[in-house]
Amino acid sequence: MKAVRIIRDPEVIKLLADLVRREILRLIAVEPLTQRQIAEKMMLTEPSMSHHLKLLRQAGLVTIKRTELGSHGILEKYYGPTAKLFIEDWEKIPPDMRRYFVHSHMERLRGMLSVFQIIAGEKGKDIEVSSDEIKELAQSLTKRIAVIGETYEKTKIDVDRETLIMRIYSETLKAEMNEDKWRNLFSRFGRLALHSDANVFAN
Repeated sequence: MKAVRIIRDPEVIKLLADLVRREILRLIAVEPLTQRQIAEKMMLTEPSMSHHLKLLRQAGLVTIKRTELGSHGILEKYYGPTAKLFIEDWEKIPPDMRRYFVHSHMERLRGMLSVFQIIAGEKGKDIEVSSDEIKELAQSLTKRIAVIGETYEKTKIDVDRETLIMRIYSETLKAEMNEDKWRNLFSRFGRLALHSDANVFAN
């Protein structure tokens, strides 16, 4: 399985804007699952799950990993993703959908900056970040993460999906930290954020 696949087809990107489909991809990245197993985990009906899986398979995001004969003699298909992580190319995201993907990065960014806040707090420092700064930085990350992700696109990495996400996201954030426009923001965390301890995200 590929580590990363950059999604450049606007129609496929639209599919990934659906939270149900994103959760399906997350679940089957952990282990291959049958349609029934996924439906049960997500508390959805099998017909509904069948519809989502059909769309994901047509888009090349999901494949059948194996088949097994079930207890009732029915051949069960186990689904898995074609890559551990799918990253949308910002330039290919339909303009009316960009807000959704930026919001997703805002939530992840808040979590990561909270760790910086904890580290800064241990040094007797505090930090204030405005909503506009979070939004603008999230948009910059949304644009850059596909560039970072491209370096993983042709590789196979033996790490789980969450570890891969953290690795790519930390590299993306670190790259943004080196941009002049964000130096003032991260300087509020003191030398801790700008130098060695910033690597807490990269290790």
